[in-house]
Amino acid sequence: MVRTLIGVMGPGEKATAAERATAFAVGQRIAQHGWILLTGGRAAGVMEAASQGAHAGGGLVVGILPHDSLAMMSTAVDIPIVTGVGYARNVINVLSSQVVIACGLGAGTLSEIALAIKLRKPLVLMHIPPALQSELRQLATASLDIAETPDAAIAQVQKALML
Repeated sequence: MVRTLIGVMGPGEKATAAERATAFAVGQRIAQHGWILLTGGRAAGVMEAASQGAHAGGGLVVGILPHDSLAMMSTAVDIPIVTGVGYARNVINVLSSQVVIACGLGAGTLSEIALAIKLRKPLVLMHIPPALQSELRQLATASLDIAETPDAAIAQVQKALML
């Protein structure tokens, strides 16, 4: 049976405290629902916080690492995927996720949001400026939702998975 992978993407070193707190709570709830968390795998920002949250919730964490080694990997990653492809791993992140949750904004995260829209992946936005939300809605042809809280994000994931 194929397990459900939920991707949580967001800024690394430039993530705000609010984005990290939200990502931790989202990761924890993903684990509590029995889904597998997929992140960029590094020990930084949103990916670290979501991974730690899923780990705290007893979940499984897959980390898609940009480098050709385990350097800078989060200690909460259970299954590291070493790619050596740098930011090109963003394609792997999005393609491998059944639903993408973008928490915060950076250039890498924006590329993942654009890929999710292009690939018609269900997408949940958190901590994204309202003006950009509006622009992204105009581009989206698949499910694009805005969530203000971790519980709202999980409800949108459930809707996208039709649970």
